Amino acid sequence: MRSRFAAPSARLALAAVAAVAVTATAAGTATATADSRSATVRACATKDLSFKVSSKTQAGGYYLVTAKAKSGVTCYLEGVFPSASFGSSADTEVAPAEHAVSDRVTLSGSTAAYAGINPKTTDNDFGREFDFLHLSVAGDEINAVTLALPDTATVDRPVATNWHADPADAVPFAN
Repeated sequence: MRSRFAAPSARLALAAVAAVAVTATAAGTATATADSRSATVRACATKDLSFKVSSKTQAGGYYLVTAKAKSGVTCYLEGVFPSASFGSSADTEVAPAEHAVSDRVTLSGSTAAYAGINPKTTDNDFGREFDFLHLSVAGDEINAVTLALPDTATVDRPVATNWHADPADAVPFAN
C-alpha cells in the first residue's frame, strides 16, 4: 500500500519552494513599507528647527518666534502652541492664547512657522523681568533651547499662539 504522504525528498522540495515564496513576499512587503515611510513627513522635534525671536509692537507688544527646518530636514509642526517659559517657575510658563488647534505647518527649506508670545497679559504694574526664553516643540520639553530676547521682558501670565504659516495669524491679542 502506498502512503498518501509525499516522499521525504518531495516534501523538502515543496518546503523550499514555500520558503522562497514567503521570503519574497516578506521582502516585497518590507520594501513597500520602507518606501511608504520615506514619502511621509514626520513631526518636528526641537533639534530639527532653528528659531529666531523678534520684538513686535502690535497688540500691545509681543515676541514673534520664527521656526525653520534645519538644512535637509522636512517635518511638520502641529497647530498647537509651543512649550515655552521665561524662567523655571510655573508662573512663567506660557498658556494657550487660542482654544482650538490650527492647521499643521510643514517646514522645509525657507518655509517658516510662526508663534506669538505675549509675556504680560495683566493690566497692572506687577511682573518679573527676564532676558531669555526657554522654548521647545510641545512634547519635546527635555530638548528645550534657550533664546536671548531682543529686549528685557516683564512677565506676568504669559500666553502663546499656536504655530501658524502666516505671521499675521500669530498675533496674541490679550483678552
